[in-house]
Amino acid sequence: MERRTFLKAGALAAVAAVAPLSGCSTAGAAGAEGETVRQAMEARQWGFVIDVEKLNASGVMGKIVQACHHAHNVPDTGDPKTEIKWIWEEGFEHSFSDIGGEYLSERVEQLGFPILCNHCEEPPCVRLCPTEATFKRADGIVAMDYHRCIGCRFCMAGCPYGARSLNFFDPRPYIDDPNPDYPTRSMGVVEKCTLCSERIDQGLEPLCAELSEGAIVFGDLTDPESPARKALAEHFTIRRRVELGTGPSVYYIVNGGEAHA
Repeated sequence: MERRTFLKAGALAAVAAVAPLSGCSTAGAAGAEGETVRQAMEARQWGFVIDVEKLNASGVMGKIVQACHHAHNVPDTGDPKTEIKWIWEEGFEHSFSDIGGEYLSERVEQLGFPILCNHCEEPPCVRLCPTEATFKRADGIVAMDYHRCIGCRFCMAGCPYGARSLNFFDPRPYIDDPNPDYPTRSMGVVEKCTLCSERIDQGLEPLCAELSEGAIVFGDLTDPESPARKALAEHFTIRRRVELGTGPSVYYIVNGGEAHA
């Protein structure tokens, strides 16, 4: 084969190889076997707006916890002293001890508030981690590299929301039905909610929002047109420990007002 013919053939092969990859970057494109290929969702600061009363009325909180923990291989140690939690339920007194009062509304006092990592704008855990195992992504998600975690627990000490847990022992024996699509952790590793970053990177919203029957609104807090910002514009909301300056990205709707904290 002449040199010119060889180079031309190589160029055509390269174009043929790149063409399918270009299609994969477009949301809704068809894959090789007809499946939908989604584009990663992008934002400057992802966040949640949670309608607490609607979530309580729907009765899906337990389903959300179970689904989240199964999807992310969260072990069930059966011991409150060593339990691992990504999302769980607390009463108002424990969730908002800084703004509670003696004459708290009985209606609010009886609500269960979903608690999780707040994916702060200024996360203290990131500043305190000596190995950069905890880091903040460009979209605002406070993520973790489990392989870099040395279990020093500085991040746990710095988190004002109690959103982090340490695996005091090998968690794998405490996972009944492991999800093969998500990594398991090892002894001495800290873990927490990742805002389902693996789903966001596939163009899917977090699992808790998907299962909440509309009670958990997900969106870019910096985009006025996002569902989250529209929910904030329509409702009175509160955030946990906002006075610390961490900028928590989880908002809770407690009634139908028009301002938010």
